[in-house]
Amino acid sequence: MQRKVLLLATTASLGLCAAAAWAEDSSDPIIIPIHNWSSQIVMSNVIGQIFESLGDSVEYVPTDSQAVYEAIRLGDVTFEPEVWEGAYGASFTAAVEKGGIHDVATHDAVTREDWWYPMWTKEACPGLPDWQALNECAALFVTPETGDKGRFLGGPVDWLKHDQEKVDALGMNFVVVNAGSAAALWAEISAAEEQQKPIVVFNWTPNFAEAVWPGEFVEFPAWEAGCDTDPSVGPLPDKTYDCGNPANGYLKIAAWDGMPEKWPAAYAVLQQVNFTNAQIAEMAKMVDVDGMEPEDAATAWLEANEDVWRPWVE
Repeated sequence: MQRKVLLLATTASLGLCAAAAWAEDSSDPIIIPIHNWSSQIVMSNVIGQIFESLGDSVEYVPTDSQAVYEAIRLGDVTFEPEVWEGAYGASFTAAVEKGGIHDVATHDAVTREDWWYPMWTKEACPGLPDWQALNECAALFVTPETGDKGRFLGGPVDWLKHDQEKVDALGMNFVVVNAGSAAALWAEISAAEEQQKPIVVFNWTPNFAEAVWPGEFVEFPAWEAGCDTDPSVGPLPDKTYDCGNPANGYLKIAAWDGMPEKWPAAYAVLQQVNFTNAQIAEMAKMVDVDGMEPEDAATAWLEANEDVWRPWVE
């Protein structure tokens, strides 16, 4: 907390100058959603602390990562700093089409979210990363809960990755088991590492895991727009989800349509916010590896990266 006070004190004069350039922000709190993965929580706190340095009030609210777009559209939540194309693109687009929410900016970060394995798994199944080779190695991933089929450990159910639909469409000899959180995924990979046990899990980039456990994404039939909704798109003419997820997905910032009028200074800053893969991975590492609390990680990140964020408020 002391570090946060010091940070706000050092940016107070700059914040006042920036705020003077726009109409005065509302005294109502800016509502920032909190989800269940570390980079989003730290990033939310980074942006929130910057807003506080401008004199704004901020409130953090745990929010479902799919329902958040409807909440923003209705003005119950103010903005979302991490709109991942693979996981949330459909929910975001549907909300935009209804009205009340818009695309603020796109981060430099490029995202990918799909089945992934650490490199010791490839040693046991050398045909990887091809998905058909993985399927032929399904017996390596059998667990008591999956019977004679391999286990794919997916992310939390509310991430809606449609892994079971992919398994069904491609006729894979796997059972999808959903982890309860991102932390549960990391714990499973760590446990498998100790025994060098083959494992295939849902993973994404950017996050800290790629630096800790070198690995690869499984290569499914390439994503084509519509392969998740139109059976005629993709390699199988009568199946949907017969493809992988986008390999070069966007990471956007979304906001309530009323934000520019209600908090013009904060909105002007939000339009400038932009993170890279490395920066987002660093934020996640501070929590998932270094064990910091997200708000402390945000303060530490701001102190170490003033050259990155200060131009946003100038």
